Amino acid sequence: MKKLLQLLEDDCTLTTGQLASMAGMTEEEAKAAIRKYEEEKVILGYKAIVDWDRTDRESVTALIEVKVTPQRGEGFDRVAERIYQYDEVESVYLMSGAYDLTVIISGRTLKEVAQFVGERLSTLEDVTGTATHFILHKYKEKHLIFEKQEQQEKEWIFS
Repeated sequence: MKKLLQLLEDDCTLTTGQLASMAGMTEEEAKAAIRKYEEEKVILGYKAIVDWDRTDRESVTALIEVKVTPQRGEGFDRVAERIYQYDEVESVYLMSGAYDLTVIISGRTLKEVAQFVGERLSTLEDVTGTATHFILHKYKEKHLIFEKQEQQEKEWIFS
């Protein structure tokens, strides 16, 4: 079954028949396994990875390191839950090291991201410090390499 999950993570657009064949199972077994994984929240959802730099959509992504005061009996869970409720927040991770949480957010402009950090995130009761890092260019995400724009344009010219 781990093979099936790996295949889905690599390419969730494969048909159930293709997944079954590649995982060495029947199509019915694959359908039942996927349904079970979805019900048990092993599979949380299906997403496309989009290279927004190739579109006309303006967007800024930031990685924010956050120091927090953990709460007795709840640790970091309560503050992490408050943070991930914001629409701008794409991901929240508990980390080892100098900062406790890493928060990934997206906004339309640098100013919008800065306002989020200054007005919403850093003002939370248990947040004691932040460090914001703006992502300038994505090279690889979820095992997928973002192709250079000029390389793709050259391929179009010579095709």
